[in-house]
Amino acid sequence: MTQLTDLKFKEKKNLFIPYIMSGDPSPEATVDVALTLQEAGADVIEWGVPYSDPLADGPVIEQAANRALEKGMNIIRAIELVKEARNRGLTVPVVLFTYVNPVLRVGEKDLVNKLGEAGIDGLLIPDLPMEESGSLRSLTKEKGIALISLIAPTSKKRVVAIARQSEGFLYLVSSLGVTGTRDSFESDLTGLVENVKKVTDTPVAVGFGISKREHVKKFHTIADGAVVGSAIVRFLNERKDQLTGPEKEKALRELKGFVEELIS
Repeated sequence: MTQLTDLKFKEKKNLFIPYIMSGDPSPEATVDVALTLQEAGADVIEWGVPYSDPLADGPVIEQAANRALEKGMNIIRAIELVKEARNRGLTVPVVLFTYVNPVLRVGEKDLVNKLGEAGIDGLLIPDLPMEESGSLRSLTKEKGIALISLIAPTSKKRVVAIARQSEGFLYLVSSLGVTGTRDSFESDLTGLVENVKKVTDTPVAVGFGISKREHVKKFHTIADGAVVGSAIVRFLNERKDQLTGPEKEKALRELKGFVEELIS
């Protein structure tokens, strides 16, 4: 099983990192979807935790979070789902995407222990400032779990500090604002990636708004990877009835085809 801290992972190119919302359209479907994404070629899976007051999520992912919350999904259950997926054969690295509040409610130490027990490789918290991440970073390091750092187009004065402490992969936010499909991106991303690469060998993955094959290809030429979230979450929501009913296998085949087209 490849881990984010492995040298082999650092050497990978053209990373494809899909995001899913745990519990949407159902907990069982989340595991099925994760295994299908692995089969389709995902290198890492971002495993979203539903949260009622998300800072970075656009409407598609926010609505998915609300649906998952209505079904009783929470951070502990999301972690348990990863463990279920591991037991069913999921081997690609998994990064838990959550916010500070759920982490504090569980407790940093207890949460990190649960991440380790579930076989989770990374933790991404978009509303955790670098300056306040020290205690959590110490705990994740002890467990070999990467605390993923984010860099936005507005982070220019802090790029070096963020990049130097980066682990696993660096999440480069493509545009200002929240997640969601879009057609235009910040124009200076190439220069930003080059500056990051001068101070770290951590792979750089671009996210926010990537929804088409041409987007993925574009960012694979600029950076080491592309993160696709809203497009996949929307695709799954359009097939929620099939994914939770007798046509599940058909919907999963369609998902596999959709992802293979994105990364072809």
